[in-house]
Amino acid sequence: MGKTLQPSALLYAGAGAFIGLFATLLVPSAGFTGFAKPSLPSISLTSLMPAVLLQSKPDTEIWNDNMGGVLRATGLVQTVIVQQGDTLGDMFVKAGVDKAAAFSVVDAISAIYNLKKLQVGQEFELSYDSLGVESETSPLSTVTFEVDPSHSISVVRQDDGTFAAKEIVANTRREYVRSEGVITSTLFETAQKEGIPTDVLAAMIKMFSYDVDFQRDIQKGDKFSVMYEHTVTDDGRAVRNLNIRYASMTMSGQQMKFYAVKQSDGSYDYYNDKGEGVRKALLRTPVNSAVLTSGFGMRRHPILGYSVLHRGVDFGVPPGTPIMAAGDGVVEKREFQNGYGNYIRIRHNGDYATAYAHMSRFGKDMSVGKRVRQGDVIGYVGATGRVTGPHLHFEVLKNNGQVNPITVKFPASQKLEGAMMAKFRATQSETDQAFAVLGTAQNIAQTEDPATNTEN
Repeated sequence: MGKTLQPSALLYAGAGAFIGLFATLLVPSAGFTGFAKPSLPSISLTSLMPAVLLQSKPDTEIWNDNMGGVLRATGLVQTVIVQQGDTLGDMFVKAGVDKAAAFSVVDAISAIYNLKKLQVGQEFELSYDSLGVESETSPLSTVTFEVDPSHSISVVRQDDGTFAAKEIVANTRREYVRSEGVITSTLFETAQKEGIPTDVLAAMIKMFSYDVDFQRDIQKGDKFSVMYEHTVTDDGRAVRNLNIRYASMTMSGQQMKFYAVKQSDGSYDYYNDKGEGVRKALLRTPVNSAVLTSGFGMRRHPILGYSVLHRGVDFGVPPGTPIMAAGDGVVEKREFQNGYGNYIRIRHNGDYATAYAHMSRFGKDMSVGKRVRQGDVIGYVGATGRVTGPHLHFEVLKNNGQVNPITVKFPASQKLEGAMMAKFRATQSETDQAFAVLGTAQNIAQTEDPATNTEN
């Protein structure tokens, strides 16, 4: 289970004591499907505006005379939810807000917030001063919505009837979170069970992908652990995940450890316990979500019908999947070859080159002599050339001869030395201590960033 340095609590405002007794005060509104928690059965009251939830107040009075009576209350709260195709102004009007007031609210919000960022499912809480008798209109007093757990916007009616918006920013703090697990099925499923956020897991997989073939190397019983940083509000709600500070994987009894080192520009690079950079000169798998369908070596050719040396590896991926440059380099060839189809070869240095075949099309502005960076899209998976179906044929050439991309040992991008190595050792020690503390206690205040020794 994940452990944090401060306990978390998710707080929800209760709907009020009397809602439990009168749990029928909802009128459905066309175009709206969601209401404030708790969700209650609906009933028709002719004097009640659509989608209104009444929160308990000491002076609240309710009359219901055979479904056609009068309702009075103070302190009404209405929750409306953005639906597909809604505009904000129309949504407020459909909820029962006076048109002039609705668009005054929209103008106030747009002055401090980009409305294009709103998404389907966004909730807005509308508060009213009071609900009048019979057909009297209840004036809208405030509109609030949460941008994220630490940031909300409140729109308040002014004395002249217009509305003004302001941002409300909650106090936040940083915490370290430790999570670990034993793989029982897949890494993804085990990580989900342990509560590791998807973005943290993706970053961890990317970190290890230079050394680990996640299709073949992971086995049941292998272990992993990660310590990452996130920000939380004072009431314990997670706001956003930040950098991984430490991660390890133990496969077949062999453990790999990676530590974060803060660079002069504020970014983080990762190094193993020998001070070698995690990033390698070349990626082993230049397409995402790839399945190895054919390995390196002798095989019976599926079209020619006799055994030939397969000088690369094949990755089964859907047609159109982007293909990435395995490393920094210069495009050496870009052409159509009979067997290979659309083909690109990139020269990375004096020793290494990589080749990519059967592309459906080349990437934008790909030409011989173009310089590319690791991860740049150079083309898209296809089925050109001598193939039976769409896939990527990938080759690694060392000293102009093809080698097995799966087993070849790629050089590290950087190895720390001298003063940088000394700083790394200090950071490593502090990170190990922070990780150990999280294994024995949950309520330890974060007082120092383990990576601060690597700044400047």
